[in-house]
Amino acid sequence: MEEVVSRSGRFLKQPEGYVAFVPSTLPPEPPLVVDAAMISLLSHADRAVGRLDGVTRTLPNPDLFLAMYVRREAVLSSQIEGTQSTLEDVLSYELDPKQREVPQDVEEVVNYVRAMNYGLERLATLPLSLRLIREIHAELLRGARGADRMPGRFRETQNWIGPEGASIVEATFVPPPVAPMTESLVNLESFFHGGAHPPLIACAMAHAQFETIHPFLDGNGRVGRLLITFQLVHAGVLHRPLLYLSHYFKRRRAEYYDRLMAVREDGNWEAWTTFFLRGVAETAEEATETAEKIVKLQEEHRTLIQEAGLGMSGLRMLELLFQRPLFNVNLVRDTLDVAYNTARRVIDQATALGIVEEVTGARRFRVFRYTPYWRLLEEPQPAAGDYTPPQITETAR
Repeated sequence: MEEVVSRSGRFLKQPEGYVAFVPSTLPPEPPLVVDAAMISLLSHADRAVGRLDGVTRTLPNPDLFLAMYVRREAVLSSQIEGTQSTLEDVLSYELDPKQREVPQDVEEVVNYVRAMNYGLERLATLPLSLRLIREIHAELLRGARGADRMPGRFRETQNWIGPEGASIVEATFVPPPVAPMTESLVNLESFFHGGAHPPLIACAMAHAQFETIHPFLDGNGRVGRLLITFQLVHAGVLHRPLLYLSHYFKRRRAEYYDRLMAVREDGNWEAWTTFFLRGVAETAEEATETAEKIVKLQEEHRTLIQEAGLGMSGLRMLELLFQRPLFNVNLVRDTLDVAYNTARRVIDQATALGIVEEVTGARRFRVFRYTPYWRLLEEPQPAAGDYTPPQITETAR
């Protein structure tokens, strides 16, 4: 059996003729080279995360904002895997799951939201572990595409990654066979609790290792990105899970895949860790700026509502809109527990103030949007010339 060795593992030719990668254990050996430039970047990332954590503590009701951040992350992470659903699709589905216009793959995004919330709740009683990873995976695939691909169970056959329709010998990357995969997972679980590295560096290593192990038949990328948040919360780096790297990975998708492959092929942990830390710093700074704008927006609109005399119903509706910025009269009626006419009157008054707008143009079954808040959460459009690599797929025997 031919063997090609790098610092991070071995490419082994299998009896069937294909070449699979068997990762070395974490931490890497020789150890990660943490030079002055990486120390400076780590310090920058730590400060950025600290500022974000501090700002979220000042939010009037952080759980309301968290709900929208989780949905936004679900959309972006799922789009990396090829889904077409948008944030508006997700909120439309939540408002009316039976409507026909919503894309089919929106259920995958809704599952991601459920898996994120489930995992965060379980972290209170269950340590970061292989069991938690399996449970998250089960939530992610339940009732959606991939539901027939062993939800909640590590794979028992070989899988591979490559262009759609590629055979295993044509694959871009073949993860470890089942036996070494299991050994690598046990090592990864131990690494979660090792504590020998700064949390952000440990998170960078764990993410690359999980994506290399690729232990599921479907959903590996999404679970791997979920684990970033869980690891940061578990380590106490964040008290509220408001840091998500999917937007950074999506904008730099080609570099993201290239850096991961460079770890496998060349053992270049340093370049990957630098890329990851830069993403943490950039994403934390963007999230902090957004959180500050949200606080300012909430203060401005609370003042508008009070001065216009909308009363407690208006203030309670405003609070609802930070969690459900796409809404109808029935949602406001049911959530505020008021009469239908009261809900409609408050919405009409908020529309007249320019706080919300009607987006269907219909006389009946009208839908409204809290547009100023919506715009703060919209994904920026890619710049002209941005490169989007070919779509890759996960395949198994």
